[in-house]
Amino acid sequence: MGQRQSKQPNPAAAGHARATTTPTPTPTREDEQQGSGLEADRRRRTTTTRRAAEGAMDTFFLSHGAPTLSIDDTIPAQGFFKSWLPSAVAGAELPRAILVVSGHWEAAAPTVNVIRGNNNTIHDFYGFPKAMYKLKYPAPGAPDLAMKTKELLEQAGFGPVKEDHSRGLDHGAWVPLMFMYPEANVPVCQLSLQSGRDGAYHYELGRALAPLRDDGVLVVGSGSATHNLRRMGPDGTPVPQWAAEFDGWLQEALLGGRHDDVKRYEEKAPHGRVAHPSPDHFLPLHVALGAAGEGAKAELIHRSWSNASLSYASYRFTTAKN
Repeated sequence: MGQRQSKQPNPAAAGHARATTTPTPTPTREDEQQGSGLEADRRRRTTTTRRAAEGAMDTFFLSHGAPTLSIDDTIPAQGFFKSWLPSAVAGAELPRAILVVSGHWEAAAPTVNVIRGNNNTIHDFYGFPKAMYKLKYPAPGAPDLAMKTKELLEQAGFGPVKEDHSRGLDHGAWVPLMFMYPEANVPVCQLSLQSGRDGAYHYELGRALAPLRDDGVLVVGSGSATHNLRRMGPDGTPVPQWAAEFDGWLQEALLGGRHDDVKRYEEKAPHGRVAHPSPDHFLPLHVALGAAGEGAKAELIHRSWSNASLSYASYRFTTAKN
């Protein structure tokens, strides 16, 4: 939820939203401030080795919902995101890096943010409590991942892929990540959605990114299972029929392996255009699903609601075993 930077505030939405022994050098203050000290680097190298033995990582679609998730512990999904590390949702080891495709970054051509140093925190929402604008998530950038992402996409025919050397993390990335990886010690890169392209296109874009999972990269699509800001209601009121039916259809389609239906949700789903008047918060699901590969298995890992009609349904996608 929340507004993309290119749009004006929506008044209806305001107020919601890891032999010979060489001694290990001691991290400097600068290392610690950047969140990527020597110990964190060692952990990531160890993680990559273990991941190679364990197999490819799963991919995820996460509903980040309202930006107020960042400060409101009464939103049930906050507890889910806080359980991410303790419950080892993405595995017992930290990922080497994270690639996020968020509903809050669209561009005419695929674009990666190539950040050397720490990511800035983008407060891309309006009319919320002042405390939210003070929150920071200074995760290290992942320039190597950004360039690998660019290479994979261009090899698959999605180029030219642009580079953005200044853009930090939008709230579709940093709000869930601040609970999932609270030490901000895992490098993060973002990839834009493509304006005007459909679910099938973004699914194939995800397919091109599948090799990243073998390298310990966590691929996350961050959006919302339902996202109609004009039809939100007070918390505690019943979930409207259109939202419940679309959310239920999505679960059945994903768990039933009906990926073609999901790609064509506007035609196949009940209330598809009501649940998503704009596709930006649903297309990240297609990227995550595609990145898991043909025949991927889906698992519902969380479901809750806020603002009556805003679904936080989140899914894990596991590559089919041959």
